[in-house]
Amino acid sequence: MQFTKSIDAFKRAQESIPGGVNSPVRAFKSVHLNPVFIKKAKGTVITDIDGNQYIDFLASWGPLIFGHAHEAILAAINEAAQKGTSYGAPTDYETLMAELIVKMVPSIEKVRMVNSGTEATMSAVRLARGYTKRDGLVKFAGNYHGHGDSFLIHAGSGAITLGLPDSPGVTIGTAHDTFIAEYNNLDSVRSLFWEKGNEIAAIIVEPVAGNMGVVAPTKEFLQGLRDITKEFGALLIFDEVITGFRLAKGGAQEYFGVIPDLTTLGKIIGGGLPVGAYGGRKDIMDMLAPIGPVYQAGTLSGNPLAMAAGIAMLTLINETPDFYSELERKAAKLESGLRDNLAKTGVKGVINRVGSMMTLFFTNEKQVTSLDEAMKSDAGKYANYFKMTLESGIYIAPSQFESLFVSYAHTDKDIDTIIEANLKALIQLK
Repeated sequence: MQFTKSIDAFKRAQESIPGGVNSPVRAFKSVHLNPVFIKKAKGTVITDIDGNQYIDFLASWGPLIFGHAHEAILAAINEAAQKGTSYGAPTDYETLMAELIVKMVPSIEKVRMVNSGTEATMSAVRLARGYTKRDGLVKFAGNYHGHGDSFLIHAGSGAITLGLPDSPGVTIGTAHDTFIAEYNNLDSVRSLFWEKGNEIAAIIVEPVAGNMGVVAPTKEFLQGLRDITKEFGALLIFDEVITGFRLAKGGAQEYFGVIPDLTTLGKIIGGGLPVGAYGGRKDIMDMLAPIGPVYQAGTLSGNPLAMAAGIAMLTLINETPDFYSELERKAAKLESGLRDNLAKTGVKGVINRVGSMMTLFFTNEKQVTSLDEAMKSDAGKYANYFKMTLESGIYIAPSQFESLFVSYAHTDKDIDTIIEANLKALIQLK
């Protein structure tokens, strides 16, 4: 493959955009390549500006669960756009979206729309602090909840991809109010609550970690968090920006049967457009302005284009009877193929999968259940693997510490193609 135009585009971008990208992991820095600039996409195929085509298993980092440029979603966006792109005033779209979310997500009785996952998590934490009248926040090392100050302490996603677990600009006061626990380790959570329980407003957690690579919760972990927060009068916040509507209609909380107090959403509810939301029990949500004292606002929140796209996306999910069973079948087929390839080649690795989310860790460890175990992965080997799969026409995350996403649009032929590309790459990595 030739990448001449992408290389030139990246050079040009660096002149006017910090690092040449508007989100750090797009820079391909950890895989030692120039980023590929995309021109267009349809279904499961994306095309770069050099004309190279790839089967996409990144899906814009998760939201495109029906593939790119789905006709029903495009039609909804176009219809909304013809009436105007933004009003800064209420629309029926917002109510329809809220009603769908309330109907589908077990914990949500009321929901507030925002413009990004980061905005949703920041707002949910502020609301939890206002509701409990406490300042402390428990988060987990390796979990990523966006780039709010409270979350950039032992964060996942691009922070660990680029080797930047903490960020300058985060104040000492903010760091003082953020307490770090270990994912899948209830003892680390209990010890924080025994010491500081009367100071802690909430626990925020990715119910399935997706930003240190995919790491599933143990059976006891999520329920343990629910029990501890109830005991100490704190709130439990599930960050379902990735898992919401991907694992089940009701997200990870339905999938695992553990109901949080607040839930943050994003990705899929925008149908490919920027959006976020947070919701929960009525008594908590009614603390928000204009009826309560906790202030949060956004001029473009509930933007009609994003709402129309999201309504179309959620409607497609509800009207597709085999949606989650097909996602599971396709993802299981891919997992099985990758496991067979590891066995055939003798390359050391761990495959973690929850539903249609999956990560292949290049590691000598027998399991990956925590950030410490994830960080023992061979990022250099992954960089070589990424390059080889890209040249084979497969597009995955340019980081060892992210997820692969299977969509409803992927065909069995697509799955076979990535399994073949994986085997070819593993043979070369031996």
